[in-house]
Amino acid sequence: MSCTGRFAPSPTGPLHFGSLLAALASYLDIRAQGGRWLVRIEDLDPPREMPGASKLILETLEQFQLHWDGSVVYQSQRHALYQQAIDALLDKQLAYPCQCSRKQMQQRGALQAYDGYCRFHPPAAGAQTSVRAIYPDRTLSFNDRIQGERIYPADPGRGDFVIFRRDGFFAYQLAVIVDDEEQGVDQVVRGADLIDETPRQQVLQQHLGYHTPSYAHIPVLTNHEGQKLSKQTFAEPLSLEPLQIRQQLHRALALLGQRPPADAFELSPEALLSWAVRHWSLDRVPRGLTFVQETG
Repeated sequence: MSCTGRFAPSPTGPLHFGSLLAALASYLDIRAQGGRWLVRIEDLDPPREMPGASKLILETLEQFQLHWDGSVVYQSQRHALYQQAIDALLDKQLAYPCQCSRKQMQQRGALQAYDGYCRFHPPAAGAQTSVRAIYPDRTLSFNDRIQGERIYPADPGRGDFVIFRRDGFFAYQLAVIVDDEEQGVDQVVRGADLIDETPRQQVLQQHLGYHTPSYAHIPVLTNHEGQKLSKQTFAEPLSLEPLQIRQQLHRALALLGQRPPADAFELSPEALLSWAVRHWSLDRVPRGLTFVQETG
């Protein structure tokens, strides 16, 4: 039975080396199993997006010979699917409208973990609201293919979480599980910065009767200050110069524990990726949530 994975960048800027690690791990893991690899652009938050970034991301993947299957999916074109999911959750009373502002939550000491106020004090009809999904007060767990068993004890402090924002945008937590279900994604390989979001996503999957993919979280590359590489931390874009492409692929494979061959710098990107697919081992990817440090 064929498996399906995906790479789902946000178009906030060009791909950087941390992005390459995530894309490459996802690509190699699914290709080594003979599965489908999809690309999805998570363009849900227009104020944070960079004009032209989506096109640049796709061109960069092609330059690195990371070719995807099927058509690219854009979350901005899938609002109807997300609204259907929210309606279903509201109908099942597994989500509820919330009109609490940050100031109100701060006054109640509920900024870090929502206290469920609107769950028990519903907003007036017609009020401008967000929508929150109910997070159960029980221990949750999942087995990560890299990090091992992850246990999240019952903790009212985690709180019900937003799936639709007051400013009219759908939240990542909702969109990602709707898309994974609709696209048949059954294996997710991504950065460890998202590992603690997995229980919320699994709660939504259970609420909606979706299947739950397997998850594998790779270490996140950081800068010298321990910050995840991103546009906000001024991460350098990937170089598209041919020699640099080979060097960046070699370095990414080494950080992922894959032991690239001595002559890797002489191989074309296609040949190096072909070698990497044949020799891919998830067991060699570094474990633990201590982040890989940026040295370049």
